[in-house]
Amino acid sequence: MKGFRNFILRGNVVDLAVGIVIGAAFTAVVNGFVGAFLTPLVGLATGAAGDMSHKSFTVGAARFPYGSFINPAISFLLLATALYFLVVLPINKLHDRLAPHQDVQAPKRDCPECLSPVPAEARRCASCTVPLPDVPAQAAVETQRVG
Repeated sequence: MKGFRNFILRGNVVDLAVGIVIGAAFTAVVNGFVGAFLTPLVGLATGAAGDMSHKSFTVGAARFPYGSFINPAISFLLLATALYFLVVLPINKLHDRLAPHQDVQAPKRDCPECLSPVPAEARRCASCTVPLPDVPAQAAVETQRVG
């Protein structure tokens, strides 16, 4: 029971629970905004003023209630946009600032036996395992400039 208590009280689980509750509240706010403001604007733009949630069309005997799809679609797009700009983009920028990518390439030279690129300081080729000749200091500097 102590292990379960430690798991529940761990910061990640509590943070996740708080995030879910806030996300549900935010979803309700966005759904209310979409229903109260955006759906009527879409209705005005398309010439179908009023509540669009009851709009539908019929093909044969099948009824397609496209109006009940419009509110959730707009809500999804708003939620996705808000999450991207308020969560994903700032986290990515913070991650890039704190942990920048530094692809440092070691100077390379070609193996005389198999012509595979190997680090200039290597003593043996990783591909064919042939011992490599030593590179004089000046040649290593030139290899570094070329590579």
